[in-house]
Amino acid sequence: MSSTDTAYDVTADELRSFVERYEHLEAEKKDITDQQKEVMAEAKGRGYDTKALRKIIALRKKKPDEIAEEEAVLDLYKAALGMQ
Repeated sequence: MSSTDTAYDVTADELRSFVERYEHLEAEKKDITDQQKEVMAEAKGRGYDTKALRKIIALRKKKPDEIAEEEAVLDLYKAALGMQ
């Protein structure tokens, strides 16, 4: 076996490892997405507005000053359109 063949084998093994790790993460992501859908279905079944829940979840990811800035801009736009 030449050194080129050995380098190819190592590279192929490493490449296969990356691909398999990525595929494993994809499977985990699908499982998590399915679980999230189940949570929202359960909340909807209990009478909660899932659209509002998703907005709350998105807001909880933001800093208070980001939320305040977005709300201020929204209020400004609503006022300009006579929606307040």
